[in-house]
Amino acid sequence: MKKKGPTKSASQQEPSSPPDQLLAEVAFAQIEEMIITRKLPPGSMISESQLATEMDMGRTPVREALQRLRQIGFVEMLPRRGTLVAGVDIRQQLELLEVRRALEDLVVRVAALRATPEERAHLLTLAKRIITAAKRGDTQAWIRTGGEIHDAEVQATHNSMLITSMLPIHAQSRRFWYHHIVQNRAYVEGAQLHAAVLTAIAEGDGDLAATAAHGLMQFIERFTRSALDTF
Repeated sequence: MKKKGPTKSASQQEPSSPPDQLLAEVAFAQIEEMIITRKLPPGSMISESQLATEMDMGRTPVREALQRLRQIGFVEMLPRRGTLVAGVDIRQQLELLEVRRALEDLVVRVAALRATPEERAHLLTLAKRIITAAKRGDTQAWIRTGGEIHDAEVQATHNSMLITSMLPIHAQSRRFWYHHIVQNRAYVEGAQLHAAVLTAIAEGDGDLAATAAHGLMQFIERFTRSALDTF
């Protein structure tokens, strides 16, 4: 009878690989960041195999991440050519703002009503962080914190449909801002407006949050139109 080799203890066994779904989330976040910061510039072709090697994972999660990025307008799938990084369309930003304006009003009102104490505290922390980033002139921290603010606000609504609807809108906005916000004065003003919205939500004042959000949206539209004029 063939003897069995020694069985490995739990501490000696090889760690299991994370499920592809979790890796796809990691890949999505990393590739989105590459596109926003122009490490993958508009018009460039994306190699699944190269990205998989760089991120030390298989091609399946990378492919799933690219499909999600296609849904939010970051990439285009071209038959027989591959995956192309989509351009940044300023005029499309104005169309997006028409939709975003109405949804932002709903988001901040619902968040002010439903946010948990922990979420309200986190919103106040983010308000301080974006102000600090603006004063330091740290554009990357400003953009990164802005993304966290968007996520925190919509998560505080506890409404899955709002969360799903706002994901592509906020993603496109972050990409636009990274490309076009170049003056310290502009993002100091933007930080102050964001902070006003966050503070009103944290205080549970839906009307004040909506008023602050309206001011923020006016600023964003004014900034977008100024970028269009110089395009």
